[in-house]
Amino acid sequence: MAELTRDDDRRDFAEVAEAAAPRLLRMATRMCGNAADAEDLVQETLLQAFRKWDQFEGRSQPTTWLYTIATRLCQRRHRRRSGEPARVESLSELLPTQADAVLALPTPDDGPLRAHIRKEAERTVAAAIERLPEHFRLPLVLADIAELTTPEIARVLGLKEATVKTRIHRARLLIRRALLEHLPRQTSPLPDHERQVCLDLLQAKQEAFDRRTPFPYSGDALCARCRSLFATLDLGRDVCASLGPKDLPASIRQLLDAQKKQPR
Repeated sequence: MAELTRDDDRRDFAEVAEAAAPRLLRMATRMCGNAADAEDLVQETLLQAFRKWDQFEGRSQPTTWLYTIATRLCQRRHRRRSGEPARVESLSELLPTQADAVLALPTPDDGPLRAHIRKEAERTVAAAIERLPEHFRLPLVLADIAELTTPEIARVLGLKEATVKTRIHRARLLIRRALLEHLPRQTSPLPDHERQVCLDLLQAKQEAFDRRTPFPYSGDALCARCRSLFATLDLGRDVCASLGPKDLPASIRQLLDAQKKQPR
């Protein structure tokens, strides 16, 4: 993005805030745990951004700057929640094993069952995100709900990209485990490939999520077990993308309208 001029600053804030507000609210809802606190956090973010817009130098995307403000406000408000684990398993501990069951996902023809499973998945994923420690929850929410890129998340959080990716990958595997614990399961045949091949494919799947590109392998490249595993990851990520309010509450809408009218 080219660096913004001062005239651009004055003209573009309303457009940037309007476009970012829905995803900011979805992020805040998952981080705050309730609608009222999320609404307050978004309003405070937009007010701070409006006051400091002249300080924005255009060195990153404006939305990245907004998420940086929101993240700092969120971290300032955060207190450890009951039920939040003191330790999250390492990546190696979360990797699937041959003993793991797989989800018994309905076919597209099973309309009512498919709708029921989807509702259960939404409740399960929302609860699983709530239980994540903040240093895993925040990168996941920024990636799979706010849909920021890995470099953007690293910039927002002040972390190395490799650290961001590792935390997101672990969080996705924790969500997969929660889905296995709460949705119907079935046994699966043993992998057709060496374990390392399956793990390499899992890494490729996660990186495709990170890049928001199609997974490059299908058919004979995947054993039945990998296909089941990836279907569960797809479900978790798809649910993440759909979580949160679809419409802005009146208070945020009024704030956006007021900011459009205020002189800079």
